[in-house]
Parts: sequence; C-alpha cells; structure tokens
Amino acid sequence: MRLLATTTNLSVAAMLCAAQLTAQQTPDTTATTPGTVQQPSATARAAMYMNIGFTALVDAGWSTEPDVPSLQLGDHDPRVRGFTIPNTELTLDGAVDPYFKGFSNIVFKLDEGGETGVELEEAYLLTTSLPANLQLKLGQFFTEFGRQNPQHPHSWAFVDQPLVLNRMFGPEGLRSQGMRLSWLAPTPFYTEAMLGVMNSVGGTTFSFQSEESPEIHGGVVPGPAVESPGDMLIVPRIVSSFELTGTQTLLFGVSAALGPNNSGPSARTRIFGVDAYYKWKPAAAQQGFPFVSLQVEGLARRYEAAEREAAEDASILLPNETLRDRGWYGQLLYGIRPRIVAGLRADVVSGDEASFASELRTDRFRLSPNVTWYPTEFSKIRLQYNYDDRKSVGTDHSVWMQFEFLLGAHASHKF
Repeated sequence: MRLLATTTNLSVAAMLCAAQLTAQQTPDTTATTPGTVQQPSATARAAMYMNIGFTALVDAGWSTEPDVPSLQLGDHDPRVRGFTIPNTELTLDGAVDPYFKGFSNIVFKLDEGGETGVELEEAYLLTTSLPANLQLKLGQFFTEFGRQNPQHPHSWAFVDQPLVLNRMFGPEGLRSQGMRLSWLAPTPFYTEAMLGVMNSVGGTTFSFQSEESPEIHGGVVPGPAVESPGDMLIVPRIVSSFELTGTQTLLFGVSAALGPNNSGPSARTRIFGVDAYYKWKPAAAQQGFPFVSLQVEGLARRYEAAEREAAEDASILLPNETLRDRGWYGQLLYGIRPRIVAGLRADVVSGDEASFASELRTDRFRLSPNVTWYPTEFSKIRLQYNYDDRKSVGTDHSVWMQFEFLLGAHASHKF
C-alpha cells in the first residue's frame, strides 16, 4: 500500500456527474444522424476528469546579509530583503485512461529584479495497471532521492531548502527527463524499490553534466552530450516503513545518484544518501494533532574532476583530483495543537580543499527555529529565524515570514 496522506480534489467530478445526469435526461440523437461523431459513453466521460490547483508562496523578511542570494541558495528561497514571490504553481492532474494517470506542474516566479519566469517543472505519465506491483513513471520529474528532493516547496516544513540539498543538487533540486520503474515488494511491511534512468544533461542536474558545473570544479564546460548509455544518470532507491507501535512509525531509505560530470572525459559523480523519518501520533489525535516528527537526511558526494582548463583564466590548468563533500540536516516538528506546528532544523555541510576554491563547497552551519499556523488546509502563515554561520565569511541573522494560499486541488503528500 502506498503511503499517501489525504487528497483534496476539485469538484470537476461533481460537474461531470451533473453533465452525465443531463445527458441521461436528453434524448440521444447522434446515433441516428448520419455523419455525426460518436459521443463517449457515460463511463468514459466519468474517467475524463482533471484536477486543477494553484498554489502561491509569498515571502517577506530581512537579513543582515545585503546580498541575500549568497545566503539563500535555493531557487524557491527568499531572495531579497522585503517582499518576494519565489514560487507559484499551476498543477494539473487526472486519469488519462484506464492505464495511465497524468501530472503537470507549471511554475511562475519573480526573480530578484521583479521579472517573471515560467518553467515546466514536471510533466509525466504514471501507469496504473502494470502486473507484479510494478509502476512506471515517464516524463520530466523530480528524482526520488531521499525525502525532500521530490517535494514541492509548499510541502516543505521550512521556508528554505536544506543546505546539503543545495550543495548536491543545486538551487532547483535534482530533476530531469527520463523514466522510473518502481516495485512494491510483497513484504509484511511497506517496502518499495525504485530505479530511475534520466538524462544527465541540463540546468537541473547540478552535480552531473550541468552548465552550472563550473561553480563546483572551476573548469570550462563543453557542450552537452549523451553519446552512449553510460552517459545516463542512474538513480536507485529503496525505502521501507515499519509500525513500531500503534502510535509510532519509522521510515528508512537509501538512495544513490550515479552519472558523468562535464569536468572532462570519463569523469563521473557519485552521490549517496540515507534518510529516516519518525512520527508519533496518539490514537486519540484530533485532526492529526498533537504529533511529533523527526526527519534526517545525510548525503556524501564524490566528484571526480578531470584535468581541466580554468574557466576564469585559460592559462591555468586545474589538476585531476577528487572533490569530496558531505552534509546533513535534521528537522524536528511538534504539532502543539490543531493547526499550530513548531519546528527546529539544523544544517551542516562541509567539503575537502581543492585546487579551485568555491564558496559552494565551504563549511557552513545553520540553525532555524520556526512556527507555522494553518488557518485552514488552504492557507499557511510561517515565521522563521535563521542563524547562519559561514565559516569562511562570518555569521548572519535572518527573519522570514511566509504566506501561502491554495486554490482548487492539490496533489497528495508523501507520508
């Protein structure tokens, strides 16, 4: 059984029911009129529904660092002092036919200069009737690596993205075009194994063949190339969940992302990660409250940088070397009472020295307490403070408010 929380569906199905009722009360003349197109049956019309949703995040706040993007590295993090809209999403999903479900997520956002950007973030098909507990996903989507990477910003428990995910997957997270096969194992507890095969080229494959790679290794990036199966990005993952008691659940996962990088021929990147999620909720909980949850992810990267020409000065030749980075975050949430949640997150990242000095690979520690109020399921108000210690720069303090509203449907959230 897939572990999914509740889903809110738009009432398109209700409108279809009304349409069906109207159709039943109206004589069908198309069957007797030569040359007219056969209309779909009531059953087919019932399956042709689509959920439509719109989510908007508005951030406001201040930081002691005037260059906020140097502090807030995520693409959906607060990017300026004052107000910003880092993410709005138009989501469409529904049943394509008895064999497939479709999902699309189109993002609109305002950059630091107030310019609007539009992005097709995800668009994929999911099979619904493969045998042997198999499921295939095909299209563009966030890779299922760890807990948070596949989640959209409105699902996050904090205003910003964890530092270790910024370091390993870049500002927009790890996503690409490809396919993912999953298998739900017939075990007495939930166990799912997944294998993703994706393009390693693109702006959202940060540690692989990305145009942003000079920020990691400092070298010149050649043109994108997928010339053989060995140039693909491979992402295996296995996750299991256990009911410790009637009120406690533990989920544990292991992930990897393996593929070429563009520092030179035959250079490759390997990222490994472990994640765990624990939740306690009493049997007498009302509306899901009170609860306590703890989420932890740890990642390590081995980046094989080939001998390369420096991007900033072609007369400098950077040596062949292996760049090693690591980090983790842990976030504790306490559902104090219905619709009020207090949280505390700790971020730690570090990297070994290399011939090219990158601010993205320096040691850093961040501590973030926050409190969130959910007036209803369709809105959210969050207050967060960040104590940020960049070891090579100094400490900074930031306070951010986040407002969210949701119209229509929104997709299911992972447990």
